Amino acid sequence: MKNLLYTFLLVAFFSSCSEYQKAIKSEDIEVKTKMATKKYEAGKYEKAIRLFEQVSPVLKGKPEAENVFYMFSQSYYKTEQYYLSGYQFESFAALYPKSKNAEEAAFLGAKSYSKLSPVYSLDQVDTDKAINKLQDFINKYPNSQYLADANVVVKELREKLEKKAFEIAKQYNTIEDYKPAIKALDNFIADYPGTPYKEQALFYKLNASYQLAINSVPSKMEDRLNVAKAAQEALLNFNANTEYKKIADQMLVRIDKDLQQFSK
Repeated sequence: MKNLLYTFLLVAFFSSCSEYQKAIKSEDIEVKTKMATKKYEAGKYEKAIRLFEQVSPVLKGKPEAENVFYMFSQSYYKTEQYYLSGYQFESFAALYPKSKNAEEAAFLGAKSYSKLSPVYSLDQVDTDKAINKLQDFINKYPNSQYLADANVVVKELREKLEKKAFEIAKQYNTIEDYKPAIKALDNFIADYPGTPYKEQALFYKLNASYQLAINSVPSKMEDRLNVAKAAQEALLNFNANTEYKKIADQMLVRIDKDLQQFSK
């Protein structure tokens, strides 16, 4: 009985493969479309794509093209080919604005670009692009069922840009390039007033200001010491119990001591 079942499954498998190969080689668009749909519905997206690629140019402009185009776009998305799914979904939404799937296609097209967003340490061109695409979707479909998901993705992408900006500003301090560090940290704090990295940014600004001041030439030292003192006050005003309080207080002792020479 087991051998019979195995034989049956084997025959069914090879029969299925044979039918698929025949569809690939067939000149009949209807045969290809039916097989592509069958593979799509079975979750065999890679195989469906091969056939959709063949039939899409021929079906363009025909009534059945809408459903084929939608399945084609979904197949790219399901197989994580996000450049292609982004393009296909955008094209679908533009070609079929009245389709029942237009809103979903617009969302998944924008979301596809978010899937291309790299880790924060890399270039964020694709992140910016994804945010713009998602914002366009939100503006076009303010009452969409996908609105909450779109807002979550935008938030995650913006947090990634925020992290990137902070790490760049922090890096100037790390490599002891203190003038650019102060400017970059000031810009970061201004651009992201509610950032969770604010306390760290204020400390790194203090450190950069302090190091620049105590290693300064006499003619510039007084002004730079006062800038450092203001940075120390800003940190403590933001959080009086900051984890950096001990080192910030030590810096203030040195700042006040060095300032005494200018009060004589």
